[in-house]
Amino acid sequence: MTARRVVAFGGGHGLSASLRALRHCAPELDLDITAVVTVGDDGGSSGRLRAERGGLPPGDLRQALVALAGDHPATRRSAGLFQHRFAGALAVGVPQGSATDPNPARADGLAGHAVGNLVLCGLMELLGDPVAALEHAGAMLGTVGRVLPMSRQPVDIEARVRGADPAAPDEVCTVRGQHQVAVTTGRVESLRLTPAAPAACAEALAAIGAADWLIFGPGSWYTSVLPHLLVPQLADAIVSSSARRLVTLNLAAEKETLGLSVADHLAALHWYLPELKVDLVLADAKAVGDPEPVERAAESLGARLVLAPVAVTDGTPRHDPAALGAALVPVLGADR
Repeated sequence: MTARRVVAFGGGHGLSASLRALRHCAPELDLDITAVVTVGDDGGSSGRLRAERGGLPPGDLRQALVALAGDHPATRRSAGLFQHRFAGALAVGVPQGSATDPNPARADGLAGHAVGNLVLCGLMELLGDPVAALEHAGAMLGTVGRVLPMSRQPVDIEARVRGADPAAPDEVCTVRGQHQVAVTTGRVESLRLTPAAPAACAEALAAIGAADWLIFGPGSWYTSVLPHLLVPQLADAIVSSSARRLVTLNLAAEKETLGLSVADHLAALHWYLPELKVDLVLADAKAVGDPEPVERAAESLGARLVLAPVAVTDGTPRHDPAALGAALVPVLGADR
């Protein structure tokens, strides 16, 4: 039997959870996994490297690579190295906490950077192409699957936000940058990319065209999931693909989606890509609460709602990769 070709869209921790879940499907399903990752990050280590060196922000790409890393002890150790983040350097020759130490946590140029971000930045400069850099990094980590950027050029995310200033709850202003949109306390009313029509990664378009399944979410809705629908070439490929489409819903609202119901998350997909048809919506029963409005929202996209226990058991709003993988097996393994 030929492998089922799955393309997962997103960024950050949400995409990482989805990819780890797909890995858990491996014993029962033969999957060919491709991750298509957003390239709008402008915060933290990624933002610093993007500002100082140019090129794509590496953080979300790194997380996807690590999620797909192989199980050999050497590749697991390499994955741990990619995730290692440098702490602040101490004053040379001065004992930490001593009276002469002016700042025990004084940072140097490496402080806050993840090793994998630096490796990816170096590979992109060395090879001159982010896709070639990701292929090489994937070989280093023995990845089970492929990681691609949604575009070879970085993008900026802008949102029109109502009530970003708590002192002016009815005022609408423009919030610029993925990080600022992610932490805004207002309600996002519209989203756009700069440039408005970045060229989609050609390899990502080919993967979408050959896919059996396209998977959206979980993840930060406005900064990790919806940006893919705002790249015109990606949107066209998604709509025209013969693949089935699955949306995995989040377990709780984040700052950027406060005020949005679970059903509103699905409505946002239709708002930004009205032609999008979805086959299945996967959600956690406890997170959904009353399923009726979510069922109606799913049906408006042409989808059926599937409820399954996919959260970790400690009560935090995080997906359990093993539980999510178990829920995905009958979905991805079903014949048309």
